[in-house]
Amino acid sequence: MTISSSELKKNMTLIIDGELYQVVEWQHRKPPKAPPTLTLRVKNIKNGNIMEKKVQGNRPLTLARTEKQQFQYLYGDDKEATFMDTTTYEQINLAIDFLGDTLEFIEEGQFVEFLMYENKPINIELPSSVVLEVMSSVEAVKGDTATNVTKEATLSTNLKIQVPLFINTGDKVKVDTRTREYIERVNN
Repeated sequence: MTISSSELKKNMTLIIDGELYQVVEWQHRKPPKAPPTLTLRVKNIKNGNIMEKKVQGNRPLTLARTEKQQFQYLYGDDKEATFMDTTTYEQINLAIDFLGDTLEFIEEGQFVEFLMYENKPINIELPSSVVLEVMSSVEAVKGDTATNVTKEATLSTNLKIQVPLFINTGDKVKVDTRTREYIERVNN
């Protein structure tokens, strides 16, 4: 399916020169006495690199037919992680290289959405924040009450983040998946 540059939206998946790219941002320019150009900042789906691509502004773009599909994270090891399709109950194994650091935000049994292209997962879509349990943290030192003092905490997925001193082992905290930062404590 082709679209014009006016139909372009952030996070669309395009096929450019036979490769899959996800649109990060774009800019359409029509200089005087020259053909229009479209400058795209895109993320290569295969390797995750972000690059700039320039195409003719009036050239139709090829939209990749993608769909979102829900999977449940079952378990993982050093090499791969196993997910189950929630509709067919089929299991798929994905390499840790493909998943990157996303497993640091997913607990066993949790549901996640994959972006699928030709029945193959091309990207995992994490929510903007997740709630994880604090498994261990350094004890606060009495008298350490200066503003914005933090300590390191290890969460249930082995993710290490900085949290305020009042956070204890067993607390649940909300973490931003984009910045890997503590947002707030969540009541149990």
